[in-house]
Order: sequence, then structure tokens, then C-alpha cells
Amino acid sequence: MYEFKEEYKTGIDFIDEQHKVLFGIADKTYNLLKNDFTLDKYDKIVTLIGQLQDYTVFHFNAEEEYMNSINYKRMFTQKVEHDAFIKRIKDVDFKKIDHNQDEYIINILQLLNDWLTGHIFENDKLIGH
Repeated sequence: MYEFKEEYKTGIDFIDEQHKVLFGIADKTYNLLKNDFTLDKYDKIVTLIGQLQDYTVFHFNAEEEYMNSINYKRMFTQKVEHDAFIKRIKDVDFKKIDHNQDEYIINILQLLNDWLTGHIFENDKLIGH
């Protein structure tokens, strides 16, 4: 379902490779949602959230270092958006996951979808210009 496509490329190879990893996490999350054979998805959801938390911090740091190195004029805006995304991922209420696991997965997917199609497509592509 989630696939890194040509229109998401920034033209900066390491950023594009890191974005592919984020698309991969989104795809794993989508596949978990569609998996009707796993009744209790709690542990898998927690694992995916952990991967997302760790990888976004790594990726945003790398992206921000690059933007600094080229004196990117929209660096501050990017940093604010990165910090807000990390906060949303870190503010997960793990108690709520168990009440309706599929609904929680849908919420994660909505966040990822907005980020991948919005932020990457509209903001990160500008870094390569």
C-alpha cells in the first residue's frame, strides 16, 4: 500500500533513502491493520511506534544537519514541524491502544499519511532545489 514513488524524491540521495524507510514503517503498519489473523496486535503496535519514534529522531537529525550545512532558508520551519511530529509520536498513550487496536492503527496511519504525503511532498522536496 505505502510505496516510495518518484514524485517524493528530493534529489538528495540519503534523504530519499531515509524517506523509503519511513514509507516501509507505514506499509508495515497498514499490513498490521489488514491482518485479520492476529487478534491481539498490541505488542506489534508498540514495536511499530518504537521504530517510528527512533527512526524519525534519527532521520530528522540527519536532515537538519544537512539543512544547516547548506544554510537552508526554511530550516526553522522544518525544525518546528519535525519537533511537533516527534512530540505527537512520543505522546502516545499506551493504555488507549488496547481499547480499540485497529482504531489506534488507523490513527497512526493517518498521522503517517499526512506526514508522508504532506510534509515530504510539500516541504522536503524544496530542500533539493
